[in-house]
Amino acid sequence: MSDLGWNPLHGMPSYPAERYAVLADRIGGILRSRNDIVLVQAEAVVALEAAAVSLARPGLSALNVITSPYGGWFGQWLRRGGATVEDVVAEPGLPIEIEAVAKALDAGPHIDVLALVHAESASGILNPLPEILALARARHIVTVVDAVASVGGHQFDVGDLGIDIAVIGPQKALGGPAGVSAISVSGGAWDLILRDGAPRDSILSLADLKSWIYGGRRGLSGTPAPLEFFALETALDRIEVEGLENVVARHALAASATRAGLAALGAPAWVPAARASNLVTAVPVPEALAPAALIAAAGQLGVELSEGVGTALARLVRLNHTGPRAAFQTVLSNVVAYGAALRQAGHPSDIAAASEAISSAYSR
Repeated sequence: MSDLGWNPLHGMPSYPAERYAVLADRIGGILRSRNDIVLVQAEAVVALEAAAVSLARPGLSALNVITSPYGGWFGQWLRRGGATVEDVVAEPGLPIEIEAVAKALDAGPHIDVLALVHAESASGILNPLPEILALARARHIVTVVDAVASVGGHQFDVGDLGIDIAVIGPQKALGGPAGVSAISVSGGAWDLILRDGAPRDSILSLADLKSWIYGGRRGLSGTPAPLEFFALETALDRIEVEGLENVVARHALAASATRAGLAALGAPAWVPAARASNLVTAVPVPEALAPAALIAAAGQLGVELSEGVGTALARLVRLNHTGPRAAFQTVLSNVVAYGAALRQAGHPSDIAAASEAISSAYSR
């Protein structure tokens, strides 16, 4: 029999029940939200599905903005619950056009819910959130925003923007664990969720999580994984020490430096800076080159690049500068490795100029 030795994870203490409310309040501070904050004991896709399942029912009408697979999934979950859903789909790998949203809102009957992703880690784009929310507010529409990739990477103020449901996961710009997420829910959203027929007794039930609030926000139901909550506390500690504004600025600098490096390399970024996410930068692959081959070549240098998700027509490679990666060394490694992969494939790239451009961006 092998000796497994001592495992420090054995006998992990339970997460103290009284600290769940503190965690929720700290997340509310990051979101600048005065709405209820509920904790979901799973990764953020589960929280997104919980929002859809808790809203959806026959008679509900929704406008669903699709700029990645995540938006597509949200529409499917709404339809499964009996809602009537109109999808507004962006061009592959691009943000949604505000005109397309306005046209859809003006064309049909009243919409109850509008859903969209803020920043897309799938393709590196940033949707025009303030403009879309203004259209929704003028029509008294409940809004659902997937802010999993944007919180900490972009300015995100639930209160000022008037967001009804904001779903976050701490595993990206906040540098936290992937196994726990949170949702900010307004009074108007609760009114829709808690109508007759709200799902109950389910991990996908926001109505059940509302009961947690009624009960004094102490112990969560089920058996919470203490490691995830201790890790979330640690991530929030780091964010508060660095300062949220500084975290956002660090991501903005990483994105700007990446774009400058790619431009000097001779491989400019996919979308203009004003329409791009601070989390990842997507670059179109030159004709006749295979994204997978470039990714493999970069991997041989120990740098992990990835292909754009759900953007096959665009043929994008993503350079990730999210969370701890939003730093000079990672930005430099990403761009240099991509340049080296281009060279290996016979495509010219000015690695020296790219390195100088990145260094200059970080020296200002």
